[in-house]
Amino acid sequence: MVSWGGVRREIRPLITLALPLVLGEFGWMMMSVVDSMMVGRVSKEAMGAVSLGGVLFYAVAVLGMGMMLGLDALVSQAFGAGDRTDCHHSLVNALWIALPLAPVLMAAQWAWIPLLPVFGVNQAVVEAAGPYVGALIWSTPPLLVYAAFRRYLQGMNQVKVVMFALVSANVVNALVNWVLVFGNLGFSAMGAEGAGWATVFSRVYMAGVLVGYAYWWDAKQDGGLRRAAWRPDWGRIRVLAGLGFPASMQIVIEVGVFALATTLIGKLDATSLAAHQIAINAASFSYMVPLGLGSAAAVRVGQGVGSGDWRQARDAGWTAIGLGVTIMGAFGVLFVGAPRLIGRLFTPDETVIDAAVILLALAALFQLFDGAQGVATGALRGAGNTRIAAVTHLGGYWVIGLPLGYWLCFGAGWGAAGLWTGLCVALMLIGIVLAGAWAHLTGRVA
Repeated sequence: MVSWGGVRREIRPLITLALPLVLGEFGWMMMSVVDSMMVGRVSKEAMGAVSLGGVLFYAVAVLGMGMMLGLDALVSQAFGAGDRTDCHHSLVNALWIALPLAPVLMAAQWAWIPLLPVFGVNQAVVEAAGPYVGALIWSTPPLLVYAAFRRYLQGMNQVKVVMFALVSANVVNALVNWVLVFGNLGFSAMGAEGAGWATVFSRVYMAGVLVGYAYWWDAKQDGGLRRAAWRPDWGRIRVLAGLGFPASMQIVIEVGVFALATTLIGKLDATSLAAHQIAINAASFSYMVPLGLGSAAAVRVGQGVGSGDWRQARDAGWTAIGLGVTIMGAFGVLFVGAPRLIGRLFTPDETVIDAAVILLALAALFQLFDGAQGVATGALRGAGNTRIAAVTHLGGYWVIGLPLGYWLCFGAGWGAAGLWTGLCVALMLIGIVLAGAWAHLTGRVA
């Protein structure tokens, strides 16, 4: 385990790297929160459509975004070893994965739309969700470009621009939402579909900011990105895919289980689905902390491995895990202490708020474990181990959590709270296993 001396050495560089990433993740999350808040003023069916459509979109899109996660290890390790040319080489070949993959993912996202009635989702929600997903899929290509350039930049400690892009994209998203959702400035009110197009505009903006900054910043260093060979290197592509595919599967497994849970709750009623949207937004908002810390841990661990300093890599991982667990504990207290206040941020409907209070209490139970698993996943990724997280998430969610939640929801009659209980159990198990995996990996470091 890490010593207090190791924590003192690592805490400052870790926080310096993590804080912009955490704030950036909050900016990312706020886009969907703002969408939910705005369409929640239209109707609870529109709010449910954004919830359902969003998770169905991500269940496919994260396959492409996850493929970019191999850059965390390759870029940070190359940067730690002082090889900037190799950093450029990895980015170029990541784009050779991303751009051909985008139309494939878009076609898969289109396929969700006619399937929604087959799943037994409330008809009013289906009518709003189809146009929302139809608009949202056009954000896939810029989203993958953004993901590649983000991993490239943060692997070389350029994280403030990531924060800027995500936070400022909220301004773009909110303004376009105001215009298209409610029909301002002469536009027709589009409801949930307008929220989808607002997201497209904001993601094009985010990708543009990072691409522009990467070329500007690199020109000040060695200009290597401008001179990089843009021909595909199939050997490097195989390495990126070998790291990225398990990481991608881990995210697909996680997002997919919540997508299925949302679809199953959609079979109940609009009130349950709207309450689920409130709770999932709150839990997802808190998860931005371990997600940002996990990205920072991946970079610090990768740079330590690349420079041959495994002690620094170990200290970075454990310090990040400790911070994540502590902060998530505070969120758990908030979920239990002020659930109605959280609910009123999304809707004035008291029946929806009453249902959300129960789900927020369940979310509070798994906060510590969600913090541990989110950060440990990043630390393991920085060390080049992406498989253990995929296997653990598969077993925790799909073998244990989802079957238990399904039975509690429909068999025992617990409703949405039953599904959330199953997911809570899964997250507890996943957090314990992944923290143990990091302990095992670093256990022999002096």
